[in-house]
Amino acid sequence: MTSTKAVAIKVERTIRASATEVFDAWLDPKIPGTPWHENDKLIIEPKVDGLWYWLSLGGIPHYGRFTEMDRPGRIQYSWMSRNTLGEESMVTVTFRQTGEGTLMTLLHSGLANDAMAKAHEKGWTSIFAKFSTVFRSHCPK
Repeated sequence: MTSTKAVAIKVERTIRASATEVFDAWLDPKIPGTPWHENDKLIIEPKVDGLWYWLSLGGIPHYGRFTEMDRPGRIQYSWMSRNTLGEESMVTVTFRQTGEGTLMTLLHSGLANDAMAKAHEKGWTSIFAKFSTVFRSHCPK
């Protein structure tokens, strides 16, 4: 019997907007910096049990389903691709209103090993950086 190691990564960023604005923007494929924005193909149904499929510009298919949608506080969805070895992992994004805007926290759990976790952390950090920069230019402060 083989045991698998479940590794999780966490990325956080404060966005200068309300939790509702940030929540809605995260699900909008027209907003640069979301995981749904740059793609060769996208199918997204952002509701509980809604499916999503994203073919990245690099040709890597990603897919899953939304398991929780609690506007404006939390979104959870499964995440699978060849970069997760086809295994299901879970992405949980929370939005907490703070004095300076919204603390957005992404927890990606169920990754098989440290190398996979490190690669996903790099990807999510890049997405968060782009999202926060573009978000400021599209939304009121």
